[in-house]
Amino acid sequence: MKRIGSLFVRDKRSTVRAISLSAAARCRIHRETVSPLMSTNSIAVPKVLVVEDEMILRMRAVDIVEDAGFHPVEAVNADEAISILESRSDISLLFTDIQMPGSIDGLKLAHAVHDRWPSIKIILVSGQVKPTDAERPADSRFFGKPLGVAQMIAELQAMVGEGALKIVPSATELPQDDASHSMAPIEASPRSAQEVVLSAENDSLRLLLEQAGIDAETLLVQAGIDAKEREAADKLQKLILGELHHRIKNTLSTVSAIASQSFRAAPSIEHGQKAMEGRLTALTRAHDVLMQVSWASASLIHTFGSATEPYESQGARRFHFNGPDIQITSSAVIALAMTFNELCTNTTKFGALSVPAGRVEIAWTVDEPKQRLRLFWTERGGPVVRPPTRRSFGTRMMESLGQQLNGQVQLAYEPSGFVYALDVPLGSVMAAA
Repeated sequence: MKRIGSLFVRDKRSTVRAISLSAAARCRIHRETVSPLMSTNSIAVPKVLVVEDEMILRMRAVDIVEDAGFHPVEAVNADEAISILESRSDISLLFTDIQMPGSIDGLKLAHAVHDRWPSIKIILVSGQVKPTDAERPADSRFFGKPLGVAQMIAELQAMVGEGALKIVPSATELPQDDASHSMAPIEASPRSAQEVVLSAENDSLRLLLEQAGIDAETLLVQAGIDAKEREAADKLQKLILGELHHRIKNTLSTVSAIASQSFRAAPSIEHGQKAMEGRLTALTRAHDVLMQVSWASASLIHTFGSATEPYESQGARRFHFNGPDIQITSSAVIALAMTFNELCTNTTKFGALSVPAGRVEIAWTVDEPKQRLRLFWTERGGPVVRPPTRRSFGTRMMESLGQQLNGQVQLAYEPSGFVYALDVPLGSVMAAA
C-alpha cells in the first residue's frame, strides 16, 4: 500500500543548528536534506533563505532555488528569518516576499539584513507593491509575481554563482524546458507560455477594473451624490478594487504554483493533470465556503463536510465527525480544506476508503486552558498500512499547511490504519468573537 511520505526528515547538522531557535523555527528548518533526485560535488552548496507566508508560493520559490542549484532554508515571516540568520553564518542570499504578517514586512527585513549582514545578497518579490530603487537596499533586486522560472533561476545564479546542487533526471520525470536552465542574459530570456497567459489575464483584469471605476463614477453622478460624498466613495472603491486585484493576482500565482508542483514529479501527464484538478477543486470548494459567509469566519464542521462530501459514498457514511463546532478564520478554512483533499485523495486510492468496509474517523478537541486545537484523522478497516518509500509533494504540502497555522503535524503508519494528527494554537484558527 503506497502512502504519502513522512513529514519529519532532518539531517544532523540542521538538528544541531535548530536547538537554539524558537519552537516555530525548529519545526521549519527541515529542507536542507538532499533529495534522492539530487547529488552534490565537493563544493559547498550556497544556502538561500526563502521567506514567504503563503505555503504554496513558498514551495514554488523553494523549487526555483533548488533548480538553480542551491539549498533552500525556509521561513514564514521576518521574525523567523532573523532567528535563522542569527543562528548561522552560511546564508548567501535572502529571497523574500514583501507583504507578510509579523512585526516587520519583507522590505524592512531586507534593510535589516543589509545593515547587519551586508554580504548577503537580496531578492524582493511582491504581487501588490513595487518599491523604488531608493526604497530598496543597495544592490538588491525586485521581481513582481507571478515569478518567471527561467528568469529567476538565471538571476539567482548571476547573483550567487552557478550552484553546486544538480538535478539528476529520473526515468519517470517529465521533460523540462531547456530555457529553465539557460545562463543567457535575463533580458534575452523568452517568456514561457504560462507567463504569456498570466500576463494576458492581468491585462484583462486591469481593463475590467478601469471600466468598473468609470461605471461607478457615472452612477454616483446620476444618483445626485455631491462631490464630497463622491470623493469618499471613490476612495472606498479604490480600496476595494485594489484588494480585489491583489487577491486575484495571488490566486493566479497560487494556481500557477499548484500546477507546477503537481506536474513536477508526476509519473505521467495524466497523473499530474488529475492531481492538479483535485487540488484546484479543493481550493474552489474552500472559496465557496468562504463566499457563503462573505469571507468572514466559517464553521469548522461545515469546512470538514464540504471537503469530504465529494468522497462520501451513496447511502453509506464513511466519514465520522466527533468534536465541537467553532468559527474559524478564512486562512484556516483554506489550509484545512487543502489538507483534507490530500488525505481524502490518498485514502480513496490506497487507504481505508479503497475497500468497501473502510471508514475514516475525524475527531478534534478544544483545550481551552492550554488554548490548543487537536485534530486526529484515523483510518479503520482498510488494507494493512506500510511506511512510504518516498516523501511526496502531498506530504510537503500538508506539513507546510500545518506550519502556516503555527502548528505541528505528525503522521503514523500504523498497520491497522493511517493516522494524521494536527496540534495548533487556538488563536491561529479560531475567529475572533
